[in-house]
Amino acid sequence: MATMTRTRRALALAVLPATLLLSGCFAPSGQSTGTGGNGDDRVSIAMLQPPRSGLSPLSDDAFKLSRWATAETLVVLNDAGEAVPALATEWKRSNSTTWHFTIRSGVRFHNGKELSAATVVNSLQHAIKATPLPRILDGVDMKVRAEGNQVAISTAKPDPLLPHRLSSPQLAILDTAAYTGKTVNPVGTGSGPFELVKVNGVVGATLNRFDGYWGTPAKAGGVDVAFVPDGTARAAALRTGEADIVEAIPAGQAASIDKDLIVEVPMPRTNTLYLNTKAGPFADPAVRAAAREAVDRAAIVQSVYEGRADVAQGLLGPALPWAAGGREDAEYRKLLAARPAPAKVKGVKITLGTFTDRAELPEVAVMLEQQLEAAGFVVQQDVREYQFIEADALAGKFDAFILSRATVLDSGDPVAYLASDFSCKGGFSISQLCTPEVDRAIAAASEAEAGDARRRATMLAEAHVLATDAAIPMLHERVIQGETSGVENAARDPRERILVTGETRVNAAK
Repeated sequence: MATMTRTRRALALAVLPATLLLSGCFAPSGQSTGTGGNGDDRVSIAMLQPPRSGLSPLSDDAFKLSRWATAETLVVLNDAGEAVPALATEWKRSNSTTWHFTIRSGVRFHNGKELSAATVVNSLQHAIKATPLPRILDGVDMKVRAEGNQVAISTAKPDPLLPHRLSSPQLAILDTAAYTGKTVNPVGTGSGPFELVKVNGVVGATLNRFDGYWGTPAKAGGVDVAFVPDGTARAAALRTGEADIVEAIPAGQAASIDKDLIVEVPMPRTNTLYLNTKAGPFADPAVRAAAREAVDRAAIVQSVYEGRADVAQGLLGPALPWAAGGREDAEYRKLLAARPAPAKVKGVKITLGTFTDRAELPEVAVMLEQQLEAAGFVVQQDVREYQFIEADALAGKFDAFILSRATVLDSGDPVAYLASDFSCKGGFSISQLCTPEVDRAIAAASEAEAGDARRRATMLAEAHVLATDAAIPMLHERVIQGETSGVENAARDPRERILVTGETRVNAAK
């Protein structure tokens, strides 16, 4: 087979069957196309999902633009989840509802236009007026205006997490030329170290190094992206060296890949058993405690996830490095120690629901059925596609429901998840939980300022939820990322916001 250029190979990857990918008939990893900057080696990526909204930053496609280091936000989050400067160099809270952000000078977009406060306002206004509204702005009444080299942002209610909100990729700042009517075109209008120069529908995308970048220029000449939904094909691309970085290697494929080529990244996603606290057998706290005691988390991790997950100690997992320390708090421990003793159950009939969209969940349901029945429950399973089961789950039509749930939303803060799932007014309350103690704890966390005080309040809210046994966290998921041996400085981000950075390159000598 004739050698392909890197760009052509990356785009062809998405349409080739897995049998061809396994043949090894592809050009060596790290080959240059000569189209990026000084002809330096380029980085090829095999990604899980193609764009769904034309790469509009106002949709979930924004996370692709962020992972490719082409679109930037006013602030970013560091490993600890703290807001740090990006296109804004600093910010201050002028009063309880207004913040002022100073816009970085000397920034140019890929089309040569200069970043200004007015440009920032234009992007944020489009986000505020978008339909549907970006998730990060749900329930937020926000107004923006330019004041010299600053942008003033006001909210109807005090919002201690406003800087964190602005880190969401859905609030990326693009040049005004990107916005035409109701469409947003990120090609050539971002400000990151890589310029998006071509999008080939659901096949792939091409990015070149932007030598006018305001920071340190990228080390790689460019990035070539292929969208490869098939997990077997993505794994084959890694084994053959066809792709340098591969998203989301299926756990079942990992054993067939050299262990030195895969990295397991903890995800802010918890596989949880929700119990109906409002009706049925689990309205009794002692019966809920019996279910808690019946669950063998470690067995599920080893059997279903082949050891590639973390046994849950709480709702929040290792993707939030501060969570584990919060469980050493004396008040946290006291709340859990006060849980009721498990009831002795025999022949208690329960319905257990989950969905097929995540392949591992039906397997988890089978193991849970065995564990619960060993404790005296009689389990009837109901497993459907998510679109056909969500309404029933939210309406409380199951006694128990297995859900793989993201615990950190776009702000990088878990309080919104706790409020949504466990407060009286929560919009995603599968457990049907409503207690004054939990509501007060979640409200305290929501109102706390960012930093140590908010983290402690968040952990105490977790303890209040766990004390009810409304939710039994089983495991924290990991994503398996593939990297060929020559890849240097690929991002391993639990929040899945970054994948390549200006420091990412392929060292062909390795």
